[in-house]
Formats: sequence, C-alpha cells, structure tokens
Amino acid sequence: MNKEDQETKNKLDRLTKSIGPLSTKKEPESMPAKKNGPIFKTSEVIVLLLITTIVSLVMGGTIIYKYLDKERQTIEDKKLQDFIKNYKYITKNYNGQIDEEELLDAALEGMLNKLDKNSVYLDSEDSSNFNTILEGSYDGIGIQIYKENEQIIINAVFENSPAAKAGLKEGDVITKINGKSTKNMTTKQLVEKVKANKNKNIQLTIKRNGKEKNITLSMDTVSLQSVNTKIYNQNNKTIGYIEVSIFASNTYNQFKQKLTKLEEENIDSLIIDLRSNSGGYLSSAENMISLFLDSSHVIYQIEKDKKTTKHYSNGKETKKYKIVLLVDENSASASEVMTSALKEQYGALVIGTKTYGKGTVQEMQDLKGGDKFKLTTKNWLTSQGTWVDGKGITPDIEVTLDQKFYETYSEEDDNQLKMALEEASK
Repeated sequence: MNKEDQETKNKLDRLTKSIGPLSTKKEPESMPAKKNGPIFKTSEVIVLLLITTIVSLVMGGTIIYKYLDKERQTIEDKKLQDFIKNYKYITKNYNGQIDEEELLDAALEGMLNKLDKNSVYLDSEDSSNFNTILEGSYDGIGIQIYKENEQIIINAVFENSPAAKAGLKEGDVITKINGKSTKNMTTKQLVEKVKANKNKNIQLTIKRNGKEKNITLSMDTVSLQSVNTKIYNQNNKTIGYIEVSIFASNTYNQFKQKLTKLEEENIDSLIIDLRSNSGGYLSSAENMISLFLDSSHVIYQIEKDKKTTKHYSNGKETKKYKIVLLVDENSASASEVMTSALKEQYGALVIGTKTYGKGTVQEMQDLKGGDKFKLTTKNWLTSQGTWVDGKGITPDIEVTLDQKFYETYSEEDDNQLKMALEEASK
C-alpha cells in the first residue's frame, strides 16, 4: 500500500469513527452464535459495504489516474522518440556539412516561432543587448555612437560614466582608437575594440570644433539612466514631471530617489511619462506603483491554468496629489500594468493615444553559449480583471502627437505634454 492509499484508508477510518454505529438497537439475546466465524449485525454489514464501495471507488480512481498519466507520458515519449529518430536520420543522411548544435538551436527556434509572437529565441548578441537594457548596466565607457559620412559620432554620453568624467561630449567625432583610424570601421567594430581593452587604458582621438584631442579613459560599470525628471510651474501650481524609458532592474531605485526629490519641492501634481516605454521587469513596475498606493489596493492579477491570483500593493500609504499619465501606442506590458493600476486604483488621468495591448508575461530561459529564449507563461489582468491583450488601454483624453514634433523634437511642439500640463495645473 503506497502513501496515497494509506492516507485514503486513514481518512476512511476517521470517517467511520466519527459516524459511529448506524443503529443502537440491541439484537435479541436468543440469536444463536455461529462457531465458524464472526457474526455481523445488519448495520455493520451496511457500514462495511459502504466502506468497501468508497475504497473501491477511490482506489479505482487512483489506478485509473495513474494509468491515464502513464498513457499520456507514453504518448509524449513516443513524440520525442519520433523527433530523435528524424533528427538522427537527417544528421546521418544529409548530403552536406551539418553543425548539430546549430540544428538543435534551429529546432528550438522553430518551436518558439509556432507559439505567440512574444515567445522568441535570442542569439548571444541579441541576448547580450537584451540583458544590458533590462539589467540597466554594462561594462563599457558610457557612450552611444552612430556612423555618418564615414565618421563615427558620439550621440550621447551617459551620466557619471568614464566618458563623462573624461570630458567626452555629444557631437564629438571619434577619429582614432589607440592610434588606429576609425575611417573604415563600423560602429560594431569600434565597440569590439573598446571591449578588447578591458582592464587597460583606451586612448580615443576625438575631433571637436575642427581640432583633434587625445582622451585617455578605461572601462567601468556604466549605469543606464531610465528615469528623468523636471519641474514645471503653471497656473501657480508646481508640477513634477518624471519620464520612465524602461522598467529595468535598477529603474525602481532611480524612480524612488527622483520622486522623493520632486516631493521635497512640494509638488501639487505629478506627470508620469510612459510614452515609448515597451515594458521590462514586472517587479520594477510593481514596486513603483506601490510608492503611490497602500497595501489595501489590488494592482494587477495573474491568470494561469484558468486560476486567477490578485497581487496587492506593498506600499504603506496612498498619495494625495493629482497624477497624470502620458501614454502612446508604444507603451506596453509593464507600462500598461502601471497605467491601469494608477487609473483604476488611484484615479489617475490618462492622456495620449491607446496603448500597445500586451497582456502576457514571459520568463527567460538560459541556453549554452549565451543564447536565451523567452516563453510566454501566463496572462496578466488589470486590477479590475480586464485583459488588455490586443486591445490596449484607451486614454481618458485622446491626443495624437503633432507631426511637427517628429521634425523638431522640441518641447514646444509636444502637444500631448502641453495637455498633460494643462490638466495637472487645474
């Protein structure tokens, strides 16, 4: 008797003990006793039959379940054996060279391609870039570059990076690295040369205002800034503005620090800009939402295997000031979690265009050689139980961004922000 069957028997024993005798009527003393075995009363026979029936059903159910489970496993094993059989046939009979590792990677990629669009295979390069973005830091010198007219130009310099400390600026042209001309280099080749000098000094020759200058620096851990803030004064109101570009692993700490500084300025209202924020870590979004709502508030729900679990804020207080959210068609995933939670639970006003509509959660799996794959494992619902997948979140005030902004990228032409400032200053 296995553990499950023993537990079933113990439960039945307790059941019969709790029921007690079905009849307390005493049988006549004149009834003769059989000498070749025990005598069972009618009530006892009924109990025994009942117990036997229940045990038979339970044990039968257990046996059937185990049989079906074994049968299902056999079917799954057969499918896998079919795959292995065909794999061996291909590798043995294909008229050409085969890299078996690449073949297996392609098989995995093919499986993922048959699933939803968010379940994807990432090669080592894509995986590295993905990690850099989501982890919010990387080893480097802290610049963004692009190539134009055979010149490699610095597009951005990250705050507190080796590049910033060495005096590199946006617009600088990198003409040489360690004395070698960059004229025929791609941006990727330049990055590889920087990485090859880890733990060594790197000399960059840059051209600024027509003059060349040598700058020496070395690689370090560069923290990517995903949160930017500003303060506006309008209609005698102090309005805090906080832009979040992605929900990386370090975004919450940046957000909390910068929100605290804004609140120290006694802001009357807050604008949270999530435009073009494609998402990131759900845990980062959860912690950021919890800065505004106390623990009595549901902030999202998770649906898995037709079961739904509510997730509550871990915050200690609910803020009092007005919140306006800016979103667009590229605000997705964790951005939509934050938008829906603050809209439904805080009463925040949403301005912009309908969000992307990604209502699923992915988990990352590491593979050999640095490759990874993302697999959709569950759905998320808003705090009120709405699934936004393929639908998005409709703003309270719909405003399409003025086409002129794409030409100037000037705040003066950002009509969505102007509407947010107008509402936040009321």
